[in-house]
Amino acid sequence: MKVIMIFIDGIGIGRDSAAYNPLSNRDLSIFRCSADRPGIIPENGILIPTDACLGVEGLPQSATGQTTLFTGINASKLLGRHLPGFPNRDLRNLLKEKSIFKQIKKNNRSGTFINTFRPIFFNLSEDQKYRLSVTTVAALAGGLYFYNLDDMRSGRSIYHDFTNIELIQRGFDVPEFSCSEAAEILCRESDKYDFTLYEYFLTDRAGHSRDMSQAEAIMKKLDRFIQNILNISDLSKATLIITSDHGNIEDLSIKTHTRNPALSMVWGEGAEYLRSRIKTLKDFTPAVIKLLEIKN
Repeated sequence: MKVIMIFIDGIGIGRDSAAYNPLSNRDLSIFRCSADRPGIIPENGILIPTDACLGVEGLPQSATGQTTLFTGINASKLLGRHLPGFPNRDLRNLLKEKSIFKQIKKNNRSGTFINTFRPIFFNLSEDQKYRLSVTTVAALAGGLYFYNLDDMRSGRSIYHDFTNIELIQRGFDVPEFSCSEAAEILCRESDKYDFTLYEYFLTDRAGHSRDMSQAEAIMKKLDRFIQNILNISDLSKATLIITSDHGNIEDLSIKTHTRNPALSMVWGEGAEYLRSRIKTLKDFTPAVIKLLEIKN
């Protein structure tokens, strides 16, 4: 059993509205879901509305939401507030102790964070690296290998913009990937590990921009990417998880995050198992760890 988790920053389950919710676009297949259409989703997947508020007042934020997601500990309650941006010292310490990658390694399972990092990352000191994103700190805590541009050129990793258009615009000599090519890399490389994490955060950027045309374009591209993964994956031997840290892009009528449930979807052998266990962001790490124990 393999578990592939695709973390999509800033995507929640909102109301069905063509005026402000790009997930209402009729061209979408996987992501055309809303609070008005709960339940089963395409390709025998299951939609799981996931509490991102975690019993704490205010709008859910990235640092605490992601730390909760990738440790199984309610980071918002730990701090007594929702923290935006990068993790502070308390959250870094929590990730060093409870990172999902560290827990997987302790259980003699293998994990990888398949995102490609730009050259600037490899010139940072260890302390500077630990001051970056939650996913970076979680991977550092698990002693993971970090993929570079040569890895991506060789088809071993994909960038956070899986098409590489952003890198090309920055002047990097890298190939442009289609949605299907990026999906093929993710699926092929994930066969080498028990757990594979991929992070995509252009959704959160689009949500803050409140640009409907940009948000719809991103969602359509992401929709094709996920559809290709579903077409390629052998879901009799794997579980695919899509989840987020908080709502945002599903409501462009406001510029902030939302208190909507985070969007979580699951497919494959472990889907029913996860549906019975996922209620809030803190449920994912223990559920994944248990799933790997049961199915291996």
